[in-house]
Amino acid sequence: MKTIPTLPLPSGRAMPVFGVGTWRMGESARVRADEVKAVRAAVERGVTLIDTAEMYGDGEAETIVAEAVGARRDELFIVSKVLPNNASKRGTIAACERSLKRLKTDRIDLYLLHWRGGEPLSETIAAFRDLKAAGKILDWGASNFDIDDMRELATLDRNGECAANQVLYNLTRRGIEFDLVPFCRESGIPVMAYSPLEQARMLGDTTLKQVAQRHDASPAQVALAWLLRQPDIIVIPKATNLKHLDDNIAALDLKLTAEDLTALDARFPPPKRATPLDML
Repeated sequence: MKTIPTLPLPSGRAMPVFGVGTWRMGESARVRADEVKAVRAAVERGVTLIDTAEMYGDGEAETIVAEAVGARRDELFIVSKVLPNNASKRGTIAACERSLKRLKTDRIDLYLLHWRGGEPLSETIAAFRDLKAAGKILDWGASNFDIDDMRELATLDRNGECAANQVLYNLTRRGIEFDLVPFCRESGIPVMAYSPLEQARMLGDTTLKQVAQRHDASPAQVALAWLLRQPDIIVIPKATNLKHLDDNIAALDLKLTAEDLTALDARFPPPKRATPLDML
């Protein structure tokens, strides 16, 4: 069983740097058993961070997590998210209660606003604080927040409670490195990278293959190791195939060299100017 490294959240709680995502799970009854099996296999391999949301499969992804986890809930770090159209103070609390019921748990380790919507951010944060005071969530944060969103959040979060910002980030989507990552880093807010493999679209790249070959690794391992080399980045690749799951976990042991990083920067250049936040 793999021991996953952790990083400290602003609250002092530890969060694993590697987990599994559940986006697009719960959308088909035909593959539900395989999805449960995949999440359970990740837990059996030592993966304790599971990312889900009320949006995924209209809540079915959360029920898949509950079924996969079973009696091992206390070993895990579960992340879920509230939809922006539910993000009023009353709506956030109600949405959280529904997620808790689907997850069959009494608390969510990290609860995020999925993206900005029409409800005042102050109301969402007020709900997060009430939920945290009640022990129903242990930390709260944001998802798909660009630099202006994070600056606004900072004006409302004087105590520095925001525990993470989950955004699209991988070798082909590096725009956040210009301003968002530095802002989060200076604020002590870890960044959760979703779609760290760009849904496998980058894995045929020649440079990635060349770097992987030097290490007797896979392109996916290189892409994940590139993110994990940063001390405040968390990755949550989805894997319903057990071979892919094992391959992803092995990225934790891959150390890229200066030569590797130079080659990857040349192929996937860092941003030179501010760009709008990418979202899937």
